[in-house]
Amino acid sequence: MAVYPAHGVGVIRAIESQKVAGTNQTFYVLEILGNSMRIMIPTASSEHVGLRSIVNKQEALEVIDILKDRAIEIDSQTWNRRYREYMEKIKTGSIFEVAAVLRDLFLLSADKDLSYGERKMLDTAKGLLVKELSIAQDVEEDKICRKIENIFT
Repeated sequence: MAVYPAHGVGVIRAIESQKVAGTNQTFYVLEILGNSMRIMIPTASSEHVGLRSIVNKQEALEVIDILKDRAIEIDSQTWNRRYREYMEKIKTGSIFEVAAVLRDLFLLSADKDLSYGERKMLDTAKGLLVKELSIAQDVEEDKICRKIENIFT
């Protein structure tokens, strides 16, 4: 299993070689859990594109700490600038950045209505976290989902 930025947890189903631009290249064939999307990632640049292993139990606890952290200041910039900034964090593939986005959006939603894009991003961040944390902690997804919701209620 591996995590691909902005798509989430997947299973490496195969390692295939293909000729691309006259050169033989080797690819991981990653199938994303939940939607069965198949992504081919060049093995030579897998780290560069952000492919990583699932976090361990200690790192999963650090993610929960990020979600619980209220000693942060919510950015008062326009929603579209915030959206771009949050999208960049999600694209890093870092579970810690995704957790910060989820926390910030949840806290922001307590003060005002989120834009459609922000609500969609909140759902995306939550889905990415729930899937990875459930695997990392060997807990059912609905339990992780309830745990996250309890942090913010």
